[in-house]
Amino acid sequence: MTEPEPRSRPAGKAKRPPTIHDVAARAGVSRGTVSRVLQGGHNVSPAALEAVNSAIQKLGYVVNRHARSLVTQRSDSVAFLLSEPQERFFEDPNFITLLRGCTAALAEHDIPLLLMTAGTEPERRRVTRYLASGHVDGVLLVSSHAGNPMLDHLREAGLPVVSCGKPPGYRGPLAYVAADDREGAREMVRHLIDSGRRTVATIAGPQDTPGGVERLAGYREVLAEYGLPYQERLVTVGDYSRASGEAAITRLLAQAPELDAVFVASDLMADGALTALEQAGRTVPGDVAIGGFDDSAIASTARTPLTTIRQPWDRISEEMVRLLLAQIAGAEPATVILPTELITRASG
Repeated sequence: MTEPEPRSRPAGKAKRPPTIHDVAARAGVSRGTVSRVLQGGHNVSPAALEAVNSAIQKLGYVVNRHARSLVTQRSDSVAFLLSEPQERFFEDPNFITLLRGCTAALAEHDIPLLLMTAGTEPERRRVTRYLASGHVDGVLLVSSHAGNPMLDHLREAGLPVVSCGKPPGYRGPLAYVAADDREGAREMVRHLIDSGRRTVATIAGPQDTPGGVERLAGYREVLAEYGLPYQERLVTVGDYSRASGEAAITRLLAQAPELDAVFVASDLMADGALTALEQAGRTVPGDVAIGGFDDSAIASTARTPLTTIRQPWDRISEEMVRLLLAQIAGAEPATVILPTELITRASG
């Protein structure tokens, strides 16, 4: 008697994806052991951990996030929330750099990152409703301005939050990661003065942002340190955009035509200032030295490569993710301040 031919799979029918039961059978362990491995490997022997991970790899098992979220009450996702208009995300390279770094840091934990913007009141309402509904486990908040209600909305929703920089005037426990803005500004202004410049102006950032406040404070402190007077006519404020840098340097040239150096609170604004100086017939660094802040991609590709202050974007991203995951796991909010570095190029 001949054995029947094995039944073939109907044409076009997809192969059933492996399940947690398949992984358990392949590894020779219980379903509960596989579940504990998927949730971090706590209370699992090294041998069982190795067997489960080997089975997952060989079978090509992919976690069913929806099913796991029903058990853990977590979404296993995080939001990257930019509290600026959408167009600013595409103009300012710092936001893209930070997003890339946070995405890479979360990928090591197999956690996806959702990009969201909330630059207007309608956007803030929509985003708050979405985030408060349990779609994410925590929020990486970027570019929060003083008085922006978004941070309060997130805290009221009970969501763990880590801010990039400490929003001025905020009260209460808050996890944040920041570069040492004030010391970076000090180092740049000292560099400009030590290179022989005496009429040093500044284009400050928005005074409702941590970088805007701290970098202007650093500028003032170094002027005092060198016995130079603080003059309002040498100070103007931009919004970190290229256009605002161009407009700001035009105002400064009208108010103080003798200026011979400018500390600009962002590379993007500094790039705009370079354009306006060229149009005004001023050479850089011959007539006017320019110092930026960030060491973004713009700094090395500008018409005159920028002397600037480097922010450690990779470390900022890593620390923001680390602090957020710690909060999600139950830790208290913490803060991290990272050092900056002076990078000298042709502009000053």
